[in-house]
Amino acid sequence: MDNKKMETAIFAGGCFWCTEAFFTDLKGVEKVTSGYIGGKTENPTYREVCTGNTGHAEAIKIEFNPDEVAYEDLLEIFFATHDPTTLNKQGADVGTQYRSEIFYTSEAQKSAAENFIKLLTDQHIYGKNIVTKVSKASVFYPAEDYHQDYYAQNPNQPYCSAVITPKLDKLKKNYKSKLKQ
Repeated sequence: MDNKKMETAIFAGGCFWCTEAFFTDLKGVEKVTSGYIGGKTENPTYREVCTGNTGHAEAIKIEFNPDEVAYEDLLEIFFATHDPTTLNKQGADVGTQYRSEIFYTSEAQKSAAENFIKLLTDQHIYGKNIVTKVSKASVFYPAEDYHQDYYAQNPNQPYCSAVITPKLDKLKKNYKSKLKQ
């Protein structure tokens, strides 16, 4: 019988293909699921979310063991792997579905996220205002199967090789000690 204490973190930081790739190889992360959260449409499709009319963000749900990786470590990597100063935009991806938002699943996560944003702001890490919202998690809808593990299955796809690979290489260099062997 497995007695692991598991928690869930949900982050929206642009295209979920990117954010999923960043968290999959972290120690303590058991599962990363791409999906949609924060909107008004039940069971939205990718095509619907891309219109910007559903109100959902592309997001990832991370199932992790807090004894192996702290929520604060996940926050650090979340902020290190996207631009939290651009409203509804990450690189060439534009629209409310690409917003920067943390969906907390507990009051402790809410407090940790707010404190982390305050720390980044107080230290002027980005030199601009952080626009990342902190919101209570609502229903998370898993994306279609072809979006799951997208980067791992399509590393040579032009978007993946041009956008994700360089960011992932930087992450692996800067957070080597936090990665699975």
